[in-house]
Amino acid sequence: MKIENLEHELQPLREKLKNHPLYAQLESVEDIKTFMESHIYAVWDFMSLLKALQQHLTCVSLPWHPADDTSVARFINEIVLEEESDFNEEGEPKSHFEMYLDAMQEVQADTQKAEAIISSFTDLKTISNQIEGAELNRAEKNFLQFTFQVINSQQPHRIAAAFTFGREDLIPDMFLGIIEQSGEKGASNYKKLEYYLKRHIELDGDEHGPLALRMIKALCGTDDKKWNDVLQYSKQALQFRIELWDSIAEKLKENKGNLVNAL
Repeated sequence: MKIENLEHELQPLREKLKNHPLYAQLESVEDIKTFMESHIYAVWDFMSLLKALQQHLTCVSLPWHPADDTSVARFINEIVLEEESDFNEEGEPKSHFEMYLDAMQEVQADTQKAEAIISSFTDLKTISNQIEGAELNRAEKNFLQFTFQVINSQQPHRIAAAFTFGREDLIPDMFLGIIEQSGEKGASNYKKLEYYLKRHIELDGDEHGPLALRMIKALCGTDDKKWNDVLQYSKQALQFRIELWDSIAEKLKENKGNLVNAL
């Protein structure tokens, strides 16, 4: 299977995610707040997938040995540098996960619940039970269960599939449009969120996409079973993302229904 065939097979699910009804429901900073309180788990799970790839595709053990593919290793290390220890809007070193939490606090979203839940996840061997026992809705649990099922497979091509094809593309641009129209000062009210979104757009530009596809090619080579694995795990990653979006859309619907009833 070639990358072109893989992307063709994934196109229906990617279109479904791209055209999800959730996006039409995101109309205000209050809606962004609700979205972020669920999406934070996807920000965290991205870091978990990334660090799993770093363990498999670079050398993080001793004695050191060269990576099998130095270009792929550099790609992973560059993303780790940017995602785990970037500079925030004040020039302070922070992970993008921490920047996201700061942006959540800026819009007065609840961060304590997510921080408590994530800090309770302590071991890959028991994380499935820990996720199941956490105060999460079914879609959030399923989303995280899939991620750590993939990580625990110890198969780099599967992890790379979830990392490369299981994410959305529209959120930064959409959020920027909403906050720029939110009152007289617009984005200046939300400097942390604005910075996070623009940095996300900058880093996910033309370079990362082609390199991620090269990583998939390097990991699969001519192994048809691996290519089929990548297709199946990519489909599952997209489906669980869609179901997470479904749950957020339902929450937004409930919020707006409660608001109407209160008037």
